[in-house]
Amino acid sequence: MSSIMNELEKAPQSMTSQTSPRHFLDIADLDSKTLRRIIDAAHAMKKAGKRVPKELRPKGIEDLVLAMIFEKPSTRTRVSFDVAMRQLGGGGLVLNHTDLQLGRGESVADTARVLSRYVDGIMIRANAHATLMELVKCATIPVINGLTEKSHPCQVMADIQTFEEHLGPIRGKTVAWVGDGNNVAVSWMHAAVRFGFELRLACPKALFPEDEAVAWVIREKGRVEIGTDPERAVKGADCVVTDTWVSMGQSDAGKRKKMLAPYAVDAKLMSKAAKNAIFMHCLPAYRGHEVTEDVLEGPQSVIFDEAENRLHAQKAILAWCFGA
Repeated sequence: MSSIMNELEKAPQSMTSQTSPRHFLDIADLDSKTLRRIIDAAHAMKKAGKRVPKELRPKGIEDLVLAMIFEKPSTRTRVSFDVAMRQLGGGGLVLNHTDLQLGRGESVADTARVLSRYVDGIMIRANAHATLMELVKCATIPVINGLTEKSHPCQVMADIQTFEEHLGPIRGKTVAWVGDGNNVAVSWMHAAVRFGFELRLACPKALFPEDEAVAWVIREKGRVEIGTDPERAVKGADCVVTDTWVSMGQSDAGKRKKMLAPYAVDAKLMSKAAKNAIFMHCLPAYRGHEVTEDVLEGPQSVIFDEAENRLHAQKAILAWCFGA
């Protein structure tokens, strides 16, 4: 018995046994130095290829499993997180809402407590931000925000990585957001403050970003301008970003399309940006609505680099959450 106890005492402790798990919930929650380290790790991981170097992987990753909960359909989030865990050396478990008792009325709190006994981390793509926060409140393992109606931090971390691949360090540069002031726009606002760049948003007044995000930027003294004129936002910008006009679950599609029609990104609008400006869209894209075909498929578009970088940015996020 004593020899068994000696071996147990020598065994490395699980990264998820920490008293304070490292959650990745919003860019606003982390300091600039930590975020910079994550982006630098993402660049290094992409350069290394499919096999992440030992020095970039969390200790004991081969024994760790990530549960991935999807309350919304997904292509990029689902595939990139699953592959990210495999390339790090760990395992993943994909759970649709209907696969869980959560879909039949079990509380989020109980689900969080049970999963904390089985797996080492949780990524959730949730219908409601409140679901994410309830998971965080009750889980004893890291929780990652894969998307809620309030923010989409993993996407914007990949976008920062993509920007820097094409145009160098983002600090001091200018990014223009055109369209709905939605969850992705809010994460861009958080990023502008933490990474030190200027962000100009052009949105219909009825679709301005939520007041909470605006108040946070003001408190943090961020260089964020919100207006209604797309040309003003895009003028001289290093990067132009947009997103779909109608997200899953929104029932006012006709009204939104009419309101956002003047905010379509076309060649004329892109010509107002800097000469070497790039175009981003987190996908899926609807050609002829928020962006024209010639822009989406044109030489300034980096949308597929952006999509690929979801994998590398999330490998870096996962490594940080698991203690690397």
